[in-house]
Amino acid sequence: MKVTGCAPYAYENPVQQPGYLHPVQATIARGCVTDIDARAATAIDGVITVLTPFNAPRLETGHDAELEILQSDRVSFRGQLISAVVADTPEAASQAADLVRVSYEREAHDVTFSTEHELYKPEVVNPTYETDTETGDIDAAFAAAPRTVDATYTTAMYYNNPMEPHATVAWWDNDGLTVYDPTQGVHAMRQVLRSVLGLEEQRIRVIARYVGGGFGSKGTAHAHIILTVLAAKRTAGRPVKLALTRQQMFTLVGYRTPTMQQVRLCADQDGRLLGISNDVVELTSRIKEFAEQTGVPTRNMYAAPNRRTTHRLAALDLPVPSWMRAPGECPGMFAPEVAMDELAEACGVDPIELRVRNEPEVDPETGLPFSTRNLVGCLREGARRFGWDNRVATPGSTMKNGWWVGTGVASSTYPVHFQAGSTARVRILDTGRYEVSIGAVDIGTGAWTVLTQIAADALGVALEDVDVRIGDTDLPTASVAGGSSGTTNWGTAVVEAARSFRKKYGPDPDPQDELTAESSVNPFVDQFAMHAFGAQFAEVHVNIDTGEVRVPRLLGVFAAGRIVNPRTARSQFIGGMTMGLSMALHEQSILDDRFGFTVNHDLAEYHVSGYADVGSVEAYWLDEHDPYVNPMGTKGIGEIGIVGTAAAIANAAHHATGVRVRDLPITVDKFLQSI
Repeated sequence: MKVTGCAPYAYENPVQQPGYLHPVQATIARGCVTDIDARAATAIDGVITVLTPFNAPRLETGHDAELEILQSDRVSFRGQLISAVVADTPEAASQAADLVRVSYEREAHDVTFSTEHELYKPEVVNPTYETDTETGDIDAAFAAAPRTVDATYTTAMYYNNPMEPHATVAWWDNDGLTVYDPTQGVHAMRQVLRSVLGLEEQRIRVIARYVGGGFGSKGTAHAHIILTVLAAKRTAGRPVKLALTRQQMFTLVGYRTPTMQQVRLCADQDGRLLGISNDVVELTSRIKEFAEQTGVPTRNMYAAPNRRTTHRLAALDLPVPSWMRAPGECPGMFAPEVAMDELAEACGVDPIELRVRNEPEVDPETGLPFSTRNLVGCLREGARRFGWDNRVATPGSTMKNGWWVGTGVASSTYPVHFQAGSTARVRILDTGRYEVSIGAVDIGTGAWTVLTQIAADALGVALEDVDVRIGDTDLPTASVAGGSSGTTNWGTAVVEAARSFRKKYGPDPDPQDELTAESSVNPFVDQFAMHAFGAQFAEVHVNIDTGEVRVPRLLGVFAAGRIVNPRTARSQFIGGMTMGLSMALHEQSILDDRFGFTVNHDLAEYHVSGYADVGSVEAYWLDEHDPYVNPMGTKGIGEIGIVGTAAAIANAAHHATGVRVRDLPITVDKFLQSI
């Protein structure tokens, strides 16, 4: 449907006589609204209504400050929704919104992220991990070790930029509220709407049959959805449509917090780790806390008797950060994996060999055995495919046609997230076909295809005999499409329903026979540590005269359980690696401290990697049998591709030039002075 252009996205769903919504956003970073003059706006032909904090319908408050819009005159960040216009056409709504005049009482704001800021310790990091952990004495180990690395690494503020912008269509009728939205979880969205609106769950329907990418930004409700619902409440049953502009998305739908990570590694002369620590500083919004779990992967990755991770937050007058592809693991593996490269150099050990020497026998954090752990296999196979044996050990020693040439490696990991409670229904139709229903959402990961495959396999029928229905709260409950958990959670429910259906009705069921089953708790979840692993390789060229950085080659090898569909899996791995390339070379938000907003808030100035930015991206995987993770033996693949890519590129850039870049992105200026 998508490749043919026939898939209707949220904004394209046909509704009768829609009104079009255009928001008005705050132009100050902190203060309050003292007056809104909408007279010029309401004089525009076709304007239906203007919403303000002084006339908007009331919401249930005290649950989520990000969503409680137009409920007070307070302004907590620049770009906050403070008013909106509904009109007969998008043009009239936009013109009228420009004519709304807002008066403010300004207050001093603070948007500067630094370690000099007052920091605090959150109670947990996303979602419920311990904030700090410590085993042994890292300080004593570091002081006594013959080989050490102690450095600070930074990652930038990153924005999800799915091709389909965030858009919502909402209307009220006698049955309640209906919402079309490209959410990553229709049932999770309904729960949020229920709590914010104070409405019975059965009176809310959320539909998201096709989603044009999300990467986490559509994994939770944002304020523009509530704005659309409020506007629809004012239009007496008339549907209201809102499509955010690309610029508005840089304010309203979350972003990845920038991080500062002090990583300390200490080892014996052969490179065996004696201690590892990662002390993380990141930001959050003053109105709502989001603490990314950046230090968590350090807890599980390598064997070391002395270990520590900490997280501290700076609360600023900025929009609320949120989920972005591989939250925690993505920035949290960049720093340690570059540090491991530095340790390898300090020890005179090959970077792959260093990682192999520090393989843990059990999960260092929990002491549990791994259900499967094939990181060494990924490193070895990746080295073979990449041609690692031809690598010259000395950094800055290879030059071709005016370019320094280098190669680098980094490890990747991502946990297996399992959540019981997803439900699937299997029914046989009068035609003899099987209908499998579950309220899952396909955000571009291939869920339509993969769930059909899983259902057909569990039922023992041909693929073409199964119809899958997803993306609607009228269907059985499903978890959010996030945390690389979709196939695991939904597939488990589908398998249980299909097997129970076959057991109850046999090979020849009667038309309209049906059965609904809920996924149960995985009995092995407390017996094994469950993770996917990977190895990322990069070739980097740096121009001798200009410092220009190019990446001709990326290659990844992954161990992620059973691969259900090789075509969609390869697409996910390559997509993640390409996003990691963006993180390494291009993506950087320029925050204007004077006004409190991101200046480069569009795709012209916030560059996202495209086809021309890399010569070749290759993705491979090991055949891995893991009977403990779920009935299919699958692990998540949507996010692990991004995790080690930036570190591999940074390590390759150092190998090319001898210049160690610890602050992303890797740009020309980082090399010019040294070269």
